[in-house]
Amino acid sequence: FDVHVLVQKEASVLDRYFTRYGLRPAHTYIVHAYKTAEELQATFPGLKFEVDESGRRAPGDVRSIIKLYHPVYDLFQPDPHFDVAAKKAELGLRRHVFLFFGFIRKYKGLHHLIPAFAKVLQQRQDVSLLIVGESFWQTLDKRKWSTRLKNALFGLAKQLFLRKSDDERQYDPLAMIAELGIEEYCVVVNKFVPNEEVHQYFQVSDCIVTYYLTATPSGVESLAYNFRLPVLATRVGHFPETIKEGFNGYLAEPGDIASMAEQMLKFLEHPIDPNNVAQAAQHMSWARYAEAVMRE
Repeated sequence: FDVHVLVQKEASVLDRYFTRYGLRPAHTYIVHAYKTAEELQATFPGLKFEVDESGRRAPGDVRSIIKLYHPVYDLFQPDPHFDVAAKKAELGLRRHVFLFFGFIRKYKGLHHLIPAFAKVLQQRQDVSLLIVGESFWQTLDKRKWSTRLKNALFGLAKQLFLRKSDDERQYDPLAMIAELGIEEYCVVVNKFVPNEEVHQYFQVSDCIVTYYLTATPSGVESLAYNFRLPVLATRVGHFPETIKEGFNGYLAEPGDIASMAEQMLKFLEHPIDPNNVAQAAQHMSWARYAEAVMRE
């Protein structure tokens, strides 16, 4: 089994039960972070495991955990003919651009990034925060009976299985932009972005920001590497495994807005060489991934 996410962010009783039921028959597990390997061993405390990065299988009744990584996407590529300056002017972006990309969900920490960016503005005014992505619960058409049914079922499930903090239906971090008075420095594209437009937002940006509360190997991080963009992240989940401080990104303390602002300023003062990002990405190729999986 390829286990990208073992412990669901909602972490319900049903999730844990069906996860154990579904994964137990496997003899080999592929994970993308040591954190997931540790969670797998904790999920099955009665089983023996061996963790290896090469793809070598464990002998006898020992279960194999192949620790790999989230491969770098090749679906999205920079357009060498894209007019970056024109797009930045169209969007009203300033010289330096911090990019938040993807679904807006609470665990992604946008409610920390926005006030951290406001602190950066106290020292620098040549920066923009570009937020691109849909608000998770706004993707549903409330006029449809299927949506009303889903909301009703989620409400019941929340009462039975989920923590109150897992309910994101009222989560609206974008409102903080007006509350902090930083509208002039923020550009929000709060909608679905088709594949053919994705490259534009990465090519106008200087780095990707992933100040997550919790993290499993991130597709957004992988996508950023394909555009040679450094990653600013929190010291959670797999990020300390993939981000080498000062080489292909920087790490801030989780939940610490002051640390995040300090890190963003550090990036402006000490930029990351894009060649470093490309070098790090070479070790996260699909070819190496497939070779490890197919090894006997």
